[in-house]
Amino acid sequence: MVGSLPPEIGNLKATILIDVSMNRFSNGIPREIEGLQNLVHLSLRPNKFQGSIPDSMSNMIGLEFLDLSENKMSGIIPKSLEKLQNLKYFNVSVNKLYGEIPSGGPFKNLSSDFFVDNEALCGSSRFSVQLCPISSKHKSNRNKLLVLFLLLGLALLFVPITFVFVWIRYRKGKRAPQQNDALSAITRERISYYELVQATDALSESNLIGSGSFGSVYKGVLRSETAIAVQVFNLQLDAAFKSFDTECEVLHNLRHRNLVKVITSCSNLDLKALVLDYMPNGTLEKYLYSHNYFLKHQHSNVLLDEDMVAHLGDFGISKLLGEDQGDLYTKTLATLGYIAPDYGLDGLVSKKCGVYSYGVMLLETFTRRKHNEFEGDLSLKQWVSYSLPDAVMDVVDANLVTQMGSRLQMELDVVATIMKVALDCCAESPTRRTNKKDVVGILQKINIQLLAC
Repeated sequence: MVGSLPPEIGNLKATILIDVSMNRFSNGIPREIEGLQNLVHLSLRPNKFQGSIPDSMSNMIGLEFLDLSENKMSGIIPKSLEKLQNLKYFNVSVNKLYGEIPSGGPFKNLSSDFFVDNEALCGSSRFSVQLCPISSKHKSNRNKLLVLFLLLGLALLFVPITFVFVWIRYRKGKRAPQQNDALSAITRERISYYELVQATDALSESNLIGSGSFGSVYKGVLRSETAIAVQVFNLQLDAAFKSFDTECEVLHNLRHRNLVKVITSCSNLDLKALVLDYMPNGTLEKYLYSHNYFLKHQHSNVLLDEDMVAHLGDFGISKLLGEDQGDLYTKTLATLGYIAPDYGLDGLVSKKCGVYSYGVMLLETFTRRKHNEFEGDLSLKQWVSYSLPDAVMDVVDANLVTQMGSRLQMELDVVATIMKVALDCCAESPTRRTNKKDVVGILQKINIQLLAC
């Protein structure tokens, strides 16, 4: 026999024995199997079942015999199975399971033969597996902080976009002030053209740290030994002049801790530049895809300071503020893969578009997979969605969780919640996308949960 176990199997409430061994069943074990609370004997060996062991099986309180051996099961053995007090036989050998083998309840009397030939099981020495490593407190705290900064920093990144829209409405019907007014409005602090040339070694390529549509960004060091980033606009492009004036005006009126701070500006016949805070830890893209760093993605706009706090760099101000101040349309179709369907079809900029892009970036951050890695009809969103809630370990970046030990399930639950938030942000319909305030609230609760561990 081939195919999948149907969810309706949970309706066979009076059944006491199910044996489908020596067949070719595949896919996962349905969660609805928990409805078989009178079942005593369940044998699924050998087949081609895959995915994780459903946590819901802990509700099958009458189970005495459970054989899942010789399949393709992955993930961890749920600790909740310790509640099956009547369980006398439990065999998961020859699978792809990993993590800690539960040691309580019926597991106290199980043989080590029932766990052989798996991927990376660990636990008590009586199971003939390696001991589970215990992470040091320092490493644990460091990982908590990194995840914390990524969660809150990224969540707050798209909040500044709201300020842009407020400013657009404020400017409606007004003409932009003259260039000199825009420049003087940024700050009273001034850095001369010659200081910038000296600080960047005459805009040397060795100091080049990035490039974009309207120019390049260089690292510089002032005489005071202060490191700066210098965004130099390409004077060969007419659009660069407009972009420079627009960003001067808007950035003067925006203040947010997760925006890259504009220190001052410099403008003459030879140079138009913005002087920015230098972010020593580079871009989020570098940390996710260091093996292919020079591919342009949304993560290249997310910059990390010395404390690994995220800051938003270029987020397309000049595209939002056009000649017609009452028109929030743009002919530029943003970065492919991060475009909300409503934006791609109509070119209409909205807060919901930012939420969609944030959701995609959040998925990429926690899976370490690019949205354009998938072929055919499968997308990043679908791949993650198919893995929730029972196979999170199959999609999460392994560097973000403890591979073994008692913390693993807790961390996987946290990641599953984050993935759910990201998918809600990526809903096809704008009306179904999660409100950005709700997103921040959920992630702040997760932050509290992490710190409490």
